[in-house]
Amino acid sequence: MAVLSILTAPDPRLKQKAAVVADVDASIRTLMDDMLETMYAAPGIGLAAPQVAVGKRVIVADIGRSEDDRQPVRMVNPEIVWVSDDDNTYEEGCLSVPEHYAAVVRPRAIRVRYRDETGTHQEIDADGLLATVLQHEMDHLDGILFIDHLSSLKRNMILRKLLKAKKDAG
Repeated sequence: MAVLSILTAPDPRLKQKAAVVADVDASIRTLMDDMLETMYAAPGIGLAAPQVAVGKRVIVADIGRSEDDRQPVRMVNPEIVWVSDDDNTYEEGCLSVPEHYAAVVRPRAIRVRYRDETGTHQEIDADGLLATVLQHEMDHLDGILFIDHLSSLKRNMILRKLLKAKKDAG
């Protein structure tokens, strides 16, 4: 397994729509393992393949609080098939938008259809934090960042700060 490099906004690759995965093979399983290792090292609770410069519809997540609580979720071609009428607001952050957080409103509960690491079709009902994380990561597959859910004023302010940080670092 390897820790991969995480893209940061405003990298244009983060705005591209990811391609559907035809076959869940060894390369996809290795990608998911590497993504989990990268996510844990960051540290984070979710990661989408486009964030590590891989334009495929693959996400991983784990909302476990400690190493002992880890319950990693690996999803290929995830799609939301049901959303609750109730919403939740979470203070979201993102490994691709470092050190910036904002309140985002999303459905409280969802059902996701996907293929697991063996290629088997699965469905999962998620609510609360897991539902938020899965929606956040699935947004990445369509080129959407959590800051895209904010007002243009807030989004542009964050993007300007990220650009300045990149210039200062580079």
